[in-house]
Amino acid sequence: MGFSVVIPARYASTRLPGKPLSMIAGKTLIQRVYECALKSDAEDIVIATDDARIREVAESFSATVCMTSSNHATGTDRIADVIRQQDYSDDRIVVNLQGDEPLMPAAVINQVANNLAQHEDASAATVSARIHKVDELFDPHVVKVVSNRDGYAMYFSRASIPWDREHFPDVARLPPFSEHYRHIGLYAYRAGFLKRFVSWPVCQHEKVESLEQLRILWRGEKIHVDVATEVPGPGIDTPEDLDKVRDLFLT
Repeated sequence: MGFSVVIPARYASTRLPGKPLSMIAGKTLIQRVYECALKSDAEDIVIATDDARIREVAESFSATVCMTSSNHATGTDRIADVIRQQDYSDDRIVVNLQGDEPLMPAAVINQVANNLAQHEDASAATVSARIHKVDELFDPHVVKVVSNRDGYAMYFSRASIPWDREHFPDVARLPPFSEHYRHIGLYAYRAGFLKRFVSWPVCQHEKVESLEQLRILWRGEKIHVDVATEVPGPGIDTPEDLDKVRDLFLT
């Protein structure tokens, strides 16, 4: 099975402007993410950006760069632009590797692509990890996912789902029988599906939760969720996250 990796990268991050060009142990963030993809089984890797500064840096380490519109609201829209420009076939599997994930294991990139290939009735595939800490479960910045017995997502939320009415919210630690999972923002799609997805209007649940994947479930389509074979290191959203990742690369 062949698949492509597309890395959306924009310069104008709200909380950390110029984020893709931030330095981490002598290399830019975008190069660190690109090197994660290089270790996977991807047949091709494309960095999707609308900024000439990012293009120049990416080309300096021999990456393929696709210039996309500056009007795209999301990284998913940017990836759909790449699909059109690269003329991927509708059944081509495309992995969306966020441009702020410099510690994404190659095994998990392969896993999400293989997961989609093995579930032909799914429109998308993603991964999750077990939650073990109370603070993580109640953190609205940590997206939670509930799946059915066959591994298909039932719902994603910033809320603490499923809600344990016998024990929450007054818990110092999670009960040993607790089964809660955080969503890891790594996706695989078929190119044809993504073309349809970006044509759909935003649904109300998506607006309320600010979670794009809810648009898929609202339309009655399926997302398969695998438990990640390796738990990725932290992504980068804030200056504090950047400092934390820099320290990890120096240890």
